[in-house]
Amino acid sequence: MNVTSLFENNLTVIIPELFLLLSVSTLLLFGVQYSTSAEQGYPVIVKAITWLSILVAGLGAVLVLNNPFEYAVVFNMALIHDPFTNVVKAIILISTACCLLVSLTFIKRQRVHAFEYSLLILFSIVGSMVMVSSYDLITLYLGLEMSSLCLYVLATFMRHSAFSTEAGLKYFILGAFASGILLFGISLIYGLTGTTSFEDLAKILAGSYENPDILPRGLYAGVAFVTAAMLFKMTAAPFHMWAPDVYEGSPTIVATFFAVVPKIAVIGLTLRLFMYCFHDLMYSWQHFLAISALLSMMVAAFTALTQRKLKRFLAYSSVGHVGYLLIGLVVGSIEGIQGLLIYTLIYIIMTLNAWTFVLSTEFVSKKNRAVYFTDLIGLSRINPVLAITFVCTLFSMAGVPPLAGFCAKMYVFFAAMESSQYLIAILGVLFSVIGAFYYLRLIKIMYFEKMKTWLNFKNVSREQSIILGGTSLFIVFFFINPTPLFILTHHMALNLAL
Repeated sequence: MNVTSLFENNLTVIIPELFLLLSVSTLLLFGVQYSTSAEQGYPVIVKAITWLSILVAGLGAVLVLNNPFEYAVVFNMALIHDPFTNVVKAIILISTACCLLVSLTFIKRQRVHAFEYSLLILFSIVGSMVMVSSYDLITLYLGLEMSSLCLYVLATFMRHSAFSTEAGLKYFILGAFASGILLFGISLIYGLTGTTSFEDLAKILAGSYENPDILPRGLYAGVAFVTAAMLFKMTAAPFHMWAPDVYEGSPTIVATFFAVVPKIAVIGLTLRLFMYCFHDLMYSWQHFLAISALLSMMVAAFTALTQRKLKRFLAYSSVGHVGYLLIGLVVGSIEGIQGLLIYTLIYIIMTLNAWTFVLSTEFVSKKNRAVYFTDLIGLSRINPVLAITFVCTLFSMAGVPPLAGFCAKMYVFFAAMESSQYLIAILGVLFSVIGAFYYLRLIKIMYFEKMKTWLNFKNVSREQSIILGGTSLFIVFFFINPTPLFILTHHMALNLAL
């Protein structure tokens, strides 16, 4: 008998991951051979490798969406494949392709010669896809570490920059600490239950909601440690301290990737972990997540008011959005999950637009791009189209109707109200009102501050224009026909809950 036939279905399920690994290995061999070739004159092949990486990510999304299996648990219950993981993986791959697309101009103008940039990103999303498909705590840890190790290297990508080195070192130390917390929590859970499988844990914990005293206290401690590690990866308060420094010190193209893609994988994993594996322990982790959500919204509302740098401002804004996302998880109902998924998709598009804007604000007379708020004074006169694009995104982040951000917050708050979570819904609305102030302050600087010097920005590249235009159209016109997104997220929520 052919032994490989025993694993034929398993290998078919993970074809996208195998394709990405094979493609990255091929591109790595291609890059090493040509970039060190004296006969070819040591050519710079970063742009070519980046375009090929975009193609690989696009083809990976096609493979994910056309997988012949609808539902499967493979590799001895280590990985799960279902419609929920399919959609999350496709979003990860499409978002990665967009991040690589907007980085092309940065690579050219900053003369980045290291072709490994896009390959590290592809390796990272392989780990993210494994993390999303995890059906075992060990697989969860391996996928998370595979993704994180690549992110540590990406943070220090500009080796000659002291800020980049500092950002990478901080991220590595704090990330290793979070991984240790996660591993300690997993060891407690395994020691007290004898299993790391999501399905087995769900069966063991079944019925504990009505009678919590039947479980040992150490198990609650293990779940608390795992929850803290997940919140760290999501940049939720009080585990957000690393995000502003890492976003500020990392290259802007790397910070763009940090702000968009890793959060998708962590949110997808957290949903399955808490809504399936630890669902019957909801009474224990629900209050913990509620406190974290309120702290995240409060930290963003008050700390972002004192910021003067664009990247740090967007980092704290991201912390606030994670707080609103957690409201959907705290609710714990199908409506809450659907609200969280809707908010996640809209947040990805808004964040991609905002960071692409930062990449587009490169001065003609200076070598750097806009760093401080004051660098945007008079942008409405210099480049009115770029200014109105960013204004729409800021209004959407603030939750101004009828933009997409308003729809996202409205659905999350309605889900909280339907589940009688009135306090967190009211506080969320109040923090959203406070947060609107720092978004309006940035708009005031662009439109109403007096210009002391006339600074010109370089033309926005074609790739960045496509991303800015596409995301802006979605933000502005989403309210006209939100039904397709509602249907998609409803199916995902039902698949996860059932």
